[in-house]
Amino acid sequence: MGIGGISIWQLLIILAIVIMLFGTKRLRTLGSDLGSAVKGFRKSMQDDGSVDTTTGKDPEEEPAAPVDKGK
Repeated sequence: MGIGGISIWQLLIILAIVIMLFGTKRLRTLGSDLGSAVKGFRKSMQDDGSVDTTTGKDPEEEPAAPVDKGK
C-alpha cells in the first residue's frame, strides 16, 4: 500500500501518462514557472510587514527631523 491506497505502480503509470500527454519540455517549463511563482510569493510575504505600501517606507522608522534652512 502506498499513499491513500495507491501503489507505486499506479503512480508510475500516472506519471508515464502525464509525460506522454505534456512532454518533458513543457513539464520542465511548468515546473520552473511554478518555482518562480512560489519564490515570488515567499519574498512578498517576508517583505509584507517591513514596508508600508502607500509610502514605500518602513513604518517603524522614525520620520526625519525638519531641516532649519535659516534666513
